[in-house]
Amino acid sequence: MKDYYATLGVPRSATEAEIKKAYRKLARELHPDVAGPEGEERFKEVAAAYDVLGHAEKRAQYDTGVDPRAASGASGGPQGFGFEDIFETFFGGGQQRRGPASRVQRGGDTLVHEEVTLEEAVFGVSRTFTVDLADECNTCHGSCCAPGTSPQTCRQCNGTGSLQRVARSLLGNVMTTSPCPMCGGYGTTIATPCTECSGRGRTHARHTMSVDIPAGVETGTRIRMPQVGDAGIAGGAKGDIYVEIRQAAHKVFERRGDDLHCTLEVPMTAAALGTVLELETFDGEQAVEVAPGTHSGTTVKLKGLGVGRLQRGGRGDLYVHLDVLTPGDLTEEQEELLRQLAALRGEEMPQATLTPIGHGVFARLRDAFMGR
Repeated sequence: MKDYYATLGVPRSATEAEIKKAYRKLARELHPDVAGPEGEERFKEVAAAYDVLGHAEKRAQYDTGVDPRAASGASGGPQGFGFEDIFETFFGGGQQRRGPASRVQRGGDTLVHEEVTLEEAVFGVSRTFTVDLADECNTCHGSCCAPGTSPQTCRQCNGTGSLQRVARSLLGNVMTTSPCPMCGGYGTTIATPCTECSGRGRTHARHTMSVDIPAGVETGTRIRMPQVGDAGIAGGAKGDIYVEIRQAAHKVFERRGDDLHCTLEVPMTAAALGTVLELETFDGEQAVEVAPGTHSGTTVKLKGLGVGRLQRGGRGDLYVHLDVLTPGDLTEEQEELLRQLAALRGEEMPQATLTPIGHGVFARLRDAFMGR
């Protein structure tokens, strides 16, 4: 088992403060500016020793003859960090900028809203709309520079896009890197900006666009128009335009998914005798057959007269819910005729009849609502 006390150069009776002091001293001595690259392995040993002796629980395990690092499979660095993490944090490795940043950026995406009628959602429609977009400057073509000029190498960072400075830390002097404040990290500056776009590389104008809205769209549907949006910066790719749909309500038809629903009122006599009614749909007049003895809540399905299915073939169905009307403004002659009918049917003194659950009018209305 490794002797961590010897690695830090402290006795077994050393206090927590003495162990920390010894670790800090060795860490400063092993800084690459002092010990060079060959000090890395030695630093690993020091960090491993402090990982154990610098924490009371691990130190207690170690003093009983158990190396907690060997038991847990740890490999270097104080608790919660690997050696590489500490080395990069203290000595400037890892996530540093590699060269200057690029001025080229993709254009942003644009969201527009379009309202469609239910009929347009059923069949699809082509629409035009206007939108304000960023365009590449026709004078500088996105370079941001006046014609005949070009970006100049930054005098402060010499084109690297970043500056390094030495800061004092717990482990001594540490080299840090940050973006150059003069050029913003690009490595170049625009000495003579384009007067047409004020050095932005883009201008703005209103555009008229066309979009094909397919059948089956509904409120919330977004149609993507790729690479026709805002121009990118410094020649970057254009962004996208997203057309978000809002479907307006209809006064007769209600949409439920790909199906349409409507209610058709039927006179009591027609429902009793049966008839054929004409219904004006999005596909023109359609015949609705009312069978003799039809009750309120009966549903007639007209197949294929619903909404076009988005990105799929075919259309949904149209469900016609029949509502039988009971007359309430009878003349004396009509009342007499109905009494005669009731007498013929033995219904002068009708008796209430209970209907089993699942077979009554409410069940029919439920099934009609669910499209069964």
